[in-house]
Amino acid sequence: MKLLVGLGNPGSKYQKTRHNIGFRFLDQLAQNEGVQCSASPRFRAEVGTWHASSGKVLLVKPQTFMNDSGVAVAPLARYYGVALEDIWVVYDDLDLPSGKIRLKSGGGHGGHNGLRSLHQHLNGSDYKRIRVGVGRPQHGQQVVDWVLGRADEGDRADEARVFDVLEPEIGLILSGQADTAANRMHLKLNPA
Repeated sequence: MKLLVGLGNPGSKYQKTRHNIGFRFLDQLAQNEGVQCSASPRFRAEVGTWHASSGKVLLVKPQTFMNDSGVAVAPLARYYGVALEDIWVVYDDLDLPSGKIRLKSGGGHGGHNGLRSLHQHLNGSDYKRIRVGVGRPQHGQQVVDWVLGRADEGDRADEARVFDVLEPEIGLILSGQADTAANRMHLKLNPA
């Protein structure tokens, strides 16, 4: 079994913010795959089961607020016996421009509080990441205001393009062929 975790903050107030890009991707994937995600109070998350070509995948949206994402994800991973390397996390990345995506295995949290919480509660950082670019704020603007702000029309168009390229590759990514998927996504997002 794999966990595919989308990071975000619960509540309609945060729904359209840059920080909730992980939630939005999982929502699109669940809708298109016919997966019903429902509240799992025991795990403080919304959870759905996707029977992907690569096997059973739990779609997870922590309902703990971003800074405590690990509080939801770690107990789920332990309960289902999911190894760190079988956890994929979709999140907003300030170090990538809007419209860019990168796959990464392990590493630091880069100041991202959701990842910081995952590191702490999973007792490690060897989980996999799907970094979706949101760009950095302009000079003088606070990072918190940026990630909790609503993306503008251009950023939303970039996000839609990234999701449309990522979604068809997510099965390949989860099946262990992330390098092949990454190359295909790069070609689609950066046509010659």
